[in-house]
Amino acid sequence: MDLSQVRAVLFDMDGTLVTSDAAVERAWATWSDEYCVDVAEVLAIAHGSPAESTVDRVLPHLDELARANAAARQLQLQYDDLSDVEAAPGAAEVIAVIERLGIRWAVVTSADRQLAKARLGAAGIDAPVLVTIEDITRGKPDPQGYLRAAELLETAPEQCVVVEDASVGIQAGHAAGAITAALKGLSGDLELTDLHQLAELIAPRPRE
Repeated sequence: MDLSQVRAVLFDMDGTLVTSDAAVERAWATWSDEYCVDVAEVLAIAHGSPAESTVDRVLPHLDELARANAAARQLQLQYDDLSDVEAAPGAAEVIAVIERLGIRWAVVTSADRQLAKARLGAAGIDAPVLVTIEDITRGKPDPQGYLRAAELLETAPEQCVVVEDASVGIQAGHAAGAITAALKGLSGDLELTDLHQLAELIAPRPRE
């Protein structure tokens, strides 16, 4: 695929730019035990989605306040666990490449700002633009987060590459009109083994 017209790269955070899958799963496992739900059922729908929407789906019988408290508890478990959070393989390389080429970039995450800042900080990543669940009204698979990032970067969505490792994120990127780059065996416009590959795809192209 020709990437010569790409002017911005929009990264998902967890599992894409930051290796936090183990921390996420530990938090959901603890939470599932506390709320007496099947952790496998929870993990099947939690990845890439806001905590609130996952809780709403898993605990629909609770009232709104109880669900809000359950979501807050889940986030607290994630705030407290940064033990093995680090930059994903190839993250530093691809960021260096796009910055050298003058390509703008952002992080778009279903996490809230506190958690996003904590995980990016643990990974040593300083995102110039960060869009969190607190900046939008509808989370992935809705495209709102990616459209907001493109707007902040003053770039048309069709000139953006969305990099994702979750199906809801790929759906969001596609709905935004962006090129989708999929990790972990997902289907997208580009199918990546890792971020090193993305760096190689972007680096050779000429710049205006």
